[in-house]
Amino acid sequence: MSISARLAELGIDLPEVVPPVAAYVPAKVHGDLVYTAGQLPMVDGALPATGKVGEGEGLIDPAGAAGLARRCALNAIAAAAATAGGVDRLAGVLKVTGFVSSIPEFTGQPGVINGASEVLGEIFGDAGRHARSAVGVPVLPLDAPVEVEVVFTLV
Repeated sequence: MSISARLAELGIDLPEVVPPVAAYVPAKVHGDLVYTAGQLPMVDGALPATGKVGEGEGLIDPAGAAGLARRCALNAIAAAAATAGGVDRLAGVLKVTGFVSSIPEFTGQPGVINGASEVLGEIFGDAGRHARSAVGVPVLPLDAPVEVEVVFTLV
């Protein structure tokens, strides 16, 4: 099944490519790979939430942050597809790097980045299984709670 057909089956519409917020491109093809820039969870040009991930008053709860990581992955697919010549040129996922802006005592970064990994698995099936890093950081651009980079393989 093609990736576009799988997206339709899942009822997922890819977002528009998020314009860069600095001096870089959203994705770059090299050989049979597409590297995405770090993707923030932008929705219609804005972050739906800002701040730190953790448990407690004024923090973004881990489940909500996982939903934001999912959005980052969809933004990454959109960027890679636009650069590679279409979503059906994407064959699979090689590597995911996830950054979680979190309070020092929060250690649930892997669960947050599962939001990205799980949607990639839903879309790409076995070809969506990937190597991954999930890292806690003190702050991300625009005070985003999560950022995700993806390396895709091409058909």
